[in-house]
Amino acid sequence: MSLRLFKIFTIFVPVIIIGGFEYIRHEFLLNYLTMEAGNFSITIITLLLSYLFASWMFQSIERSNEKVTIGEARRAVYEERERLARELHDDLAQTLFFLNVKLKQGDLEEAKAAVSEIDNSLRQAIFNLRTPLEEGTSLEQRIHKFLKDWHLVTGIELQEKLIIEERSFSSGEEVQLFSIIQEAFTNIRKHSKATEAAILLEAHPKAWQLHITDNGCGLHNLQGKGKKYGIELMQKRAAELGATFEFKMREVGEFGSGTSLLVQADRRSL
Repeated sequence: MSLRLFKIFTIFVPVIIIGGFEYIRHEFLLNYLTMEAGNFSITIITLLLSYLFASWMFQSIERSNEKVTIGEARRAVYEERERLARELHDDLAQTLFFLNVKLKQGDLEEAKAAVSEIDNSLRQAIFNLRTPLEEGTSLEQRIHKFLKDWHLVTGIELQEKLIIEERSFSSGEEVQLFSIIQEAFTNIRKHSKATEAAILLEAHPKAWQLHITDNGCGLHNLQGKGKKYGIELMQKRAAELGATFEFKMREVGEFGSGTSLLVQADRRSL
Protein backbone atom coordinates (compact mmCIF):
# COMPACT_ATOMS: atom_id res chain seq x y z
CA MET A 1 0.00 0.00 0.00
CA SER A 2 1.24 3.47 -0.87
CA LEU A 3 2.15 6.15 1.66
CA ARG A 4 -0.67 8.32 0.35
CA LEU A 5 -3.28 5.69 1.23
CA PHE A 6 -1.80 5.34 4.73
CA LYS A 7 -2.21 9.09 5.20
CA ILE A 8 -5.81 9.00 3.98
CA PHE A 9 -6.69 6.12 6.30
CA THR A 10 -5.00 7.83 9.26
CA ILE A 11 -7.05 10.99 8.70
CA PHE A 12 -10.45 9.47 8.01
CA VAL A 13 -10.62 6.32 10.17
CA PRO A 14 -10.98 8.17 13.52
CA VAL A 15 -13.55 10.52 11.95
CA ILE A 16 -15.58 7.61 10.60
CA ILE A 17 -15.44 5.73 13.90
CA ILE A 18 -16.49 8.62 16.11
CA GLY A 19 -18.92 10.20 13.65
CA GLY A 20 -20.51 6.86 12.82
CA PHE A 21 -21.02 5.95 16.45
CA GLU A 22 -22.49 9.35 17.30
CA TYR A 23 -24.90 9.09 14.38
CA ILE A 24 -26.04 5.59 15.41
CA ARG A 25 -26.37 6.65 19.05
CA HIS A 26 -28.51 9.68 18.29
CA GLU A 27 -30.65 7.93 15.69
CA PHE A 28 -31.18 4.53 17.31
CA LEU A 29 -29.71 4.32 20.83
CA LEU A 30 -30.67 7.60 22.47
CA ASN A 31 -33.38 5.95 24.55
CA TYR A 32 -31.10 3.11 25.64
CA LEU A 33 -27.79 4.81 26.46
CA THR A 34 -27.18 7.61 28.91
CA MET A 35 -24.74 10.37 28.02
CA GLU A 36 -22.13 8.91 30.36
CA ALA A 37 -22.55 5.38 29.01
CA GLY A 38 -22.38 6.66 25.46
CA ASN A 39 -19.18 8.61 26.12
CA PHE A 40 -17.62 5.60 27.80
CA SER A 41 -18.66 3.31 24.95
CA ILE A 42 -17.26 5.57 22.21
CA THR A 43 -13.99 5.84 24.15
CA ILE A 44 -13.61 2.05 24.37
CA ILE A 45 -14.68 1.48 20.75
CA THR A 46 -12.32 4.19 19.47
CA LEU A 47 -9.45 2.79 21.51
CA LEU A 48 -10.04 -0.77 20.31
CA LEU A 49 -10.51 0.06 16.64
CA SER A 50 -7.61 2.54 16.65
CA TYR A 51 -5.35 -0.14 18.14
CA LEU A 52 -6.38 -2.67 15.51
CA PHE A 53 -5.94 -0.13 12.72
CA ALA A 54 -2.54 1.07 14.00
CA SER A 55 -1.32 -2.53 14.39
CA TRP A 56 -2.36 -3.34 10.83
CA MET A 57 -0.83 -0.14 9.47
CA PHE A 58 2.55 -0.59 11.19
CA GLN A 59 2.72 -4.24 10.13
CA SER A 60 2.11 -3.13 6.54
CA ILE A 61 4.83 -0.49 6.83
CA GLU A 62 7.26 -3.06 8.28
CA ARG A 63 6.55 -5.47 5.43
CA SER A 64 7.11 -2.69 2.91
CA ASN A 65 10.41 -1.74 4.57
CA GLU A 66 11.52 -5.38 4.59
CA LYS A 67 10.81 -5.65 0.86
CA VAL A 68 12.84 -2.50 0.22
CA THR A 69 15.73 -3.79 2.35
CA ILE A 70 15.71 -7.18 0.63
CA GLY A 71 15.62 -5.48 -2.75
CA GLU A 72 18.59 -3.28 -1.87
CA ALA A 73 20.55 -6.27 -0.60
CA ARG A 74 19.84 -8.25 -3.77
CA ARG A 75 20.84 -5.30 -5.93
CA ALA A 76 24.10 -4.97 -4.01
CA VAL A 77 24.78 -8.69 -4.51
CA TYR A 78 24.11 -8.46 -8.26
CA GLU A 79 26.34 -5.40 -8.56
CA GLU A 80 29.09 -7.24 -6.72
CA ARG A 81 28.67 -10.23 -9.03
CA GLU A 82 28.97 -8.01 -12.08
CA ARG A 83 32.12 -6.40 -10.70
CA LEU A 84 33.67 -9.79 -9.93
CA ALA A 85 32.77 -11.02 -13.42
CA ARG A 86 34.44 -7.98 -15.02
CA GLU A 87 37.52 -8.42 -12.83
CA LEU A 88 37.72 -12.13 -13.70
CA HIS A 89 37.37 -11.33 -17.40
CA ASP A 90 40.16 -8.75 -17.26
CA ASP A 91 42.47 -10.99 -15.25
CA LEU A 92 41.94 -13.98 -17.53
CA ALA A 93 42.38 -11.90 -20.67
CA GLN A 94 45.70 -10.52 -19.44
CA THR A 95 46.93 -13.90 -18.23
CA LEU A 96 45.92 -15.67 -21.44
CA PHE A 97 47.74 -13.04 -23.49
CA PHE A 98 50.83 -13.51 -21.31
CA LEU A 99 50.50 -17.31 -21.66
CA ASN A 100 50.28 -17.03 -25.45
CA VAL A 101 53.42 -14.88 -25.57
CA LYS A 102 55.40 -17.27 -23.36
CA LEU A 103 54.31 -20.31 -25.35
CA LYS A 104 55.48 -18.66 -28.58
CA GLN A 105 58.79 -17.90 -26.88
CA GLY A 106 59.07 -21.48 -25.65
CA ASP A 107 59.25 -20.38 -22.01
CA LEU A 108 57.46 -23.32 -20.42
CA GLU A 109 58.15 -22.36 -16.81
CA GLU A 110 56.48 -18.97 -17.22
CA ALA A 111 53.65 -20.64 -19.12
CA LYS A 112 53.10 -23.09 -16.25
CA ALA A 113 52.99 -20.17 -13.81
CA ALA A 114 50.35 -18.46 -15.99
CA VAL A 115 48.22 -21.61 -16.05
CA SER A 116 48.48 -21.82 -12.26
CA GLU A 117 47.37 -18.18 -11.98
CA ILE A 118 44.34 -18.91 -14.19
CA ASP A 119 43.43 -21.88 -11.99
CA ASN A 120 43.69 -19.79 -8.82
CA SER A 121 41.64 -16.96 -10.32
CA LEU A 122 38.87 -19.35 -11.32
CA ARG A 123 38.82 -21.00 -7.90
CA GLN A 124 38.68 -17.59 -6.22
CA ALA A 125 35.87 -16.42 -8.49
CA ILE A 126 33.78 -19.52 -7.90
CA PHE A 127 33.46 -19.11 -4.15
CA ASN A 128 33.39 -15.30 -4.37
CA LEU A 129 30.28 -15.56 -6.51
CA ARG A 130 28.73 -18.41 -4.57
CA THR A 131 29.06 -17.43 -0.91
CA PRO A 132 27.08 -14.13 -0.72
CA LEU A 133 23.88 -15.72 -2.06
CA GLU A 134 23.66 -18.50 0.54
CA GLU A 135 20.48 -17.98 2.53
CA GLY A 136 19.57 -19.11 6.02
CA THR A 137 23.06 -18.61 7.42
CA SER A 138 24.43 -15.88 9.62
CA LEU A 139 27.00 -13.32 8.53
CA GLU A 140 29.56 -14.99 10.79
CA GLN A 141 28.97 -18.37 9.11
CA ARG A 142 29.29 -16.90 5.62
CA ILE A 143 32.52 -15.09 6.48
CA HIS A 144 33.96 -18.20 8.11
CA LYS A 145 33.14 -20.31 5.04
CA PHE A 146 34.66 -17.73 2.70
CA LEU A 147 37.86 -17.58 4.77
CA LYS A 148 38.07 -21.37 4.97
CA ASP A 149 37.83 -21.63 1.18
CA TRP A 150 40.31 -18.77 0.78
CA HIS A 151 42.82 -20.54 3.03
CA LEU A 152 42.43 -23.80 1.06
CA VAL A 153 43.01 -21.97 -2.23
CA THR A 154 45.96 -19.83 -1.11
CA GLY A 155 47.66 -21.90 1.57
CA ILE A 156 48.24 -18.67 3.54
CA GLU A 157 48.07 -19.10 7.30
CA LEU A 158 45.07 -17.28 8.71
CA GLN A 159 44.14 -16.10 12.18
CA GLU A 160 40.42 -15.49 12.48
CA LYS A 161 38.42 -13.85 15.27
CA LEU A 162 34.76 -13.04 14.65
CA ILE A 163 32.51 -11.60 17.35
CA ILE A 164 29.19 -10.50 15.83
CA GLU A 165 26.17 -9.76 17.99
CA GLU A 166 22.65 -10.06 16.62
CA ARG A 167 21.18 -6.98 14.92
CA SER A 168 24.61 -5.45 14.45
CA PHE A 169 23.98 -5.05 10.69
CA SER A 170 21.03 -4.87 8.37
CA SER A 171 20.95 -7.29 5.43
CA GLY A 172 22.16 -4.54 3.09
CA GLU A 173 25.02 -3.65 5.43
CA GLU A 174 26.04 -7.31 5.61
CA VAL A 175 26.45 -7.37 1.83
CA GLN A 176 28.61 -4.23 1.89
CA LEU A 177 30.80 -5.50 4.72
CA PHE A 178 31.18 -8.93 3.14
CA SER A 179 32.27 -7.27 -0.11
CA ILE A 180 35.01 -5.35 1.73
CA ILE A 181 36.28 -8.58 3.28
CA GLN A 182 36.24 -10.35 -0.09
CA GLU A 183 38.13 -7.54 -1.78
CA ALA A 184 40.73 -7.31 1.00
CA PHE A 185 41.50 -11.02 0.96
CA THR A 186 41.52 -11.14 -2.83
CA ASN A 187 44.19 -8.41 -2.76
CA ILE A 188 46.22 -10.37 -0.22
CA ARG A 189 46.11 -13.46 -2.42
CA LYS A 190 46.93 -11.69 -5.66
CA HIS A 191 49.39 -8.97 -4.70
CA SER A 192 50.81 -9.24 -1.18
CA LYS A 193 53.07 -12.34 -1.42
CA ALA A 194 52.10 -12.86 2.23
CA THR A 195 52.49 -16.08 4.21
CA GLU A 196 50.26 -14.98 7.10
CA ALA A 197 47.07 -12.96 7.43
CA ALA A 198 44.67 -12.13 10.22
CA ILE A 199 41.13 -10.81 10.55
CA LEU A 200 39.35 -9.36 13.56
CA LEU A 201 35.67 -8.44 13.24
CA GLU A 202 33.96 -7.29 16.42
CA ALA A 203 30.44 -5.97 15.96
CA HIS A 204 27.77 -4.71 18.33
CA PRO A 205 24.55 -2.83 17.51
CA LYS A 206 26.18 0.46 18.58
CA ALA A 207 29.70 0.04 17.15
CA TRP A 208 31.81 -2.32 15.06
CA GLN A 209 35.39 -2.75 13.87
CA LEU A 210 37.01 -4.74 11.06
CA HIS A 211 40.79 -5.14 11.12
CA ILE A 212 42.64 -7.17 8.45
CA THR A 213 46.44 -7.52 8.35
CA ASP A 214 49.06 -9.46 6.42
CA ASN A 215 52.85 -9.86 6.47
CA GLY A 216 53.36 -9.35 2.74
CA CYS A 217 55.27 -6.84 0.64
CA GLY A 218 53.16 -3.88 1.74
CA LEU A 219 51.96 -1.14 -0.60
CA HIS A 220 54.82 -1.29 -3.11
CA ASN A 221 52.73 -3.13 -5.70
CA LEU A 222 49.72 -0.88 -5.18
CA GLN A 223 51.17 2.59 -5.70
CA GLY A 224 48.95 4.55 -8.07
CA LYS A 225 46.72 1.53 -8.71
CA GLY A 226 44.06 1.90 -6.08
CA LYS A 227 41.17 1.69 -8.52
CA LYS A 228 42.54 -1.40 -10.22
CA TYR A 229 43.02 -3.29 -6.99
CA GLY A 230 39.75 -2.32 -5.39
CA ILE A 231 40.94 0.14 -2.74
CA GLU A 232 38.59 2.85 -3.98
CA LEU A 233 35.76 0.32 -4.07
CA MET A 234 36.42 -0.64 -0.44
CA GLN A 235 36.48 3.05 0.48
CA LYS A 236 33.11 3.50 -1.21
CA ARG A 237 31.64 0.51 0.62
CA ALA A 238 32.95 1.85 3.94
CA ALA A 239 31.43 5.28 3.26
CA GLU A 240 28.06 3.69 2.50
CA LEU A 241 28.32 1.92 5.86
CA GLY A 242 29.04 5.23 7.59
CA ALA A 243 32.46 3.90 8.61
CA THR A 244 35.99 5.27 8.59
CA PHE A 245 38.52 3.60 6.27
CA GLU A 246 42.25 3.29 6.85
CA PHE A 247 44.60 1.31 4.59
CA LYS A 248 48.30 1.62 5.27
CA MET A 249 51.69 -0.04 5.51
CA ARG A 250 52.23 -1.88 8.77
CA GLU A 251 55.10 -0.83 10.95
CA VAL A 252 58.21 -3.01 10.81
CA GLY A 253 58.67 -4.56 14.22
CA GLU A 254 57.32 -7.47 16.18
CA PHE A 255 54.83 -8.38 13.45
CA GLY A 256 57.09 -7.66 10.47
CA SER A 257 55.96 -5.66 7.44
CA GLY A 258 52.78 -5.86 5.40
CA THR A 259 49.49 -3.98 5.17
CA SER A 260 46.77 -3.07 7.63
CA LEU A 261 43.12 -2.40 6.77
CA LEU A 262 40.95 -0.86 9.47
CA VAL A 263 37.25 -0.13 8.92
CA GLN A 264 35.15 0.93 11.89
CA ALA A 265 31.97 2.77 12.83
CA ASP A 266 30.58 4.18 16.07
CA ARG A 267 26.80 4.60 16.02
CA ARG A 268 26.41 5.71 19.63
CA SER A 269 26.39 9.37 18.62
CA LEU A 270 23.67 8.89 16.00
